[in-house]
Amino acid sequence: MSNTFAAVPKTGIPGLLENWRSDLLSGFLVFLIALPLCLGIAMASGFPPMGGIITAIVGGVMVSRISGSYVTINGPAAGLIVVIVDAVQGLGQGDAMAGYRYTLAAIVIASVLQILLGIFKAGKLSAFFPSSVVHGMLAAIGIIIMAKQIHTLLGVKPVAKTLLSTIAEVPHSLVQLNPEVAVIGFAGLALLIVWAFIKHPTLKMIPAPLLVVLMGLALGQYFDLDHEHNYLFLQSDLLPHSEYTIGPAFLVAVPENFLAGFYFPDFGKVGDHEFWIHVITIWLVGSLESLLSASAVDKLDPYRRNSNLNRDLTAVGIGNLIAGMIGGLPMIAEIVRSSANINNGAKTAWANFFHGLFLLVFVALFPKLIHEIPLASLAALLVFTGFRLASPKEFAKTLAVGVDNFAVFVITIIGVLATDLLIGVAIGILIELGIHISRGLRLGNAFSLAYHVNQTDADTYHIEVHGAAVFSNFITLKSLLADFPAKKTLYFDLSETDLIDHTVMEFIHHFADEYVANGGQCEIVGLDEHHAYSDHHLAVHRKLDA
Repeated sequence: MSNTFAAVPKTGIPGLLENWRSDLLSGFLVFLIALPLCLGIAMASGFPPMGGIITAIVGGVMVSRISGSYVTINGPAAGLIVVIVDAVQGLGQGDAMAGYRYTLAAIVIASVLQILLGIFKAGKLSAFFPSSVVHGMLAAIGIIIMAKQIHTLLGVKPVAKTLLSTIAEVPHSLVQLNPEVAVIGFAGLALLIVWAFIKHPTLKMIPAPLLVVLMGLALGQYFDLDHEHNYLFLQSDLLPHSEYTIGPAFLVAVPENFLAGFYFPDFGKVGDHEFWIHVITIWLVGSLESLLSASAVDKLDPYRRNSNLNRDLTAVGIGNLIAGMIGGLPMIAEIVRSSANINNGAKTAWANFFHGLFLLVFVALFPKLIHEIPLASLAALLVFTGFRLASPKEFAKTLAVGVDNFAVFVITIIGVLATDLLIGVAIGILIELGIHISRGLRLGNAFSLAYHVNQTDADTYHIEVHGAAVFSNFITLKSLLADFPAKKTLYFDLSETDLIDHTVMEFIHHFADEYVANGGQCEIVGLDEHHAYSDHHLAVHRKLDA
């Protein structure tokens, strides 16, 4: 809280001159985290390893100069792995390189749509997705990442072609694991778990992904992964095969010349129906994740600065357009790296710029060092990332809000796993709407919210909400509050609201907390005659006589 009233850092060139020391240091530390994550995310997405690095360089060096955010780090994210790998496999039909280049074309077109979304100030459309559905989508992505990467961590190539079969094949891979590769993978995973419990501030400044990579490099040299060879391992009932093969196939493959890592999109399938499904999926999921992540990062900013989400979305779209044209993954505002950026003392967007610049210099000068990184180390990072997205804590937090919220969360997860991302999300939204209708929501109110702003004096406002306030109709209220005068006294009067869902309750409470933190006063009133569907303060509320 002490930083709330501190002088807000300057932006642009004055900001660089004022804060270059702190931003340079933070950019370097974030680069150490980003390097292994970019490589791992690219390979898990079916892209060449350089695809992730290209995106982070574009996101840092270019997007940081035009974005509407302050301490956000832009780059490839685990949340888009599922979308991209589906596009590569679906469009390539067995030809990985063809699928990669067709997917680049889909990214380019999706980027144009993303730019238009920002230009037409449609960034607030992210409000249309219920919180439980978004959390369910992210948890499903986490499960998929874990299911696919555990095989790489074990040194086994699965034969399954479908997601559910890949999950079912995990026990088989555990039995058939390549012991030396598995040692590298499990050692990295153990280090990440232990590091998560360390609280010492000096030790925490050392990025855990860097330690995983360094340990992987050392173990890779010890096991001589540079040269293909067979080795014997003690035969037992659990490990029936005593001879295993190990070699460069278990290391990251990158070109020795940085420019050789650029590839160009192939628009040959632009007339196909399937191509456009992937375009829409990349566009919607990428835009939604970037908006949600940028908003989350704003809450971590000690200076309480709010990003211009529409400008940020436009900038990310431009970055994706450039990245897609030269072989990169799509980027979003990335929470983990942004959080590290803030914790490392970053003040302005120049930290994002420096992180991209360090990546550019490193891959241009030290490609051979990148080649020595074991794939199992990167898989450990991704399995850990997937677990955090779908951890038991996420299930417990969702259940605490209410059984209805938990049901939508779980149904969304099952829908995504059983079908695909878009269909699973659509199922979750329909289930949420169905629950609201069963509680009295009229279809006529599902997409329109009635509210009235009453100014009682120069500094006091009452926002009276009428009827139903649910995820599908509160975009207008969100737009109103985005431009609301600061440092006033504000009352949310919900006494005439028949139904308020979790998404709206969460938004109003978060807005109230931010408004107070920025020097205003905000109070939520009128819930005395409402029934809450759980003891949680963000639970669904329904008026008793509604």
